Amino acid sequence: MDAQIKKGLIDICVLATLSKGDSYGWQIIKDINQVMLLSESTLYPVLKRLETANMVTTYEQPHNGRLRRYFKITVMGKTKLGEFENEFKGIARVYNYIMASITEKNNKEEEE
Repeated sequence: MDAQIKKGLIDICVLATLSKGDSYGWQIIKDINQVMLLSESTLYPVLKRLETANMVTTYEQPHNGRLRRYFKITVMGKTKLGEFENEFKGIARVYNYIMASITEKNNKEEEE
């Protein structure tokens, strides 16, 4: 995936993951890796940025004798997801236009 496109989607993927329930870093990576590769060195700055923007909050809870840091989506994070849903409709129109153009081009080449 193109780095610029990926960069724009990582925040939304993190928020989408957290919209399903509170989670911790390694689990977030595991969940997002189903659709795009994500490393710890990429995730934690994203989480910090989302926390600074009040889109996620954190809390700690004991797990196997250690404190585990959990991340929780906030109302602002949910609002951002809603905004993305509206923006995606426009993105989908552009995607459909591009794919139709590619299909049309391929069909013309096959006819020749």
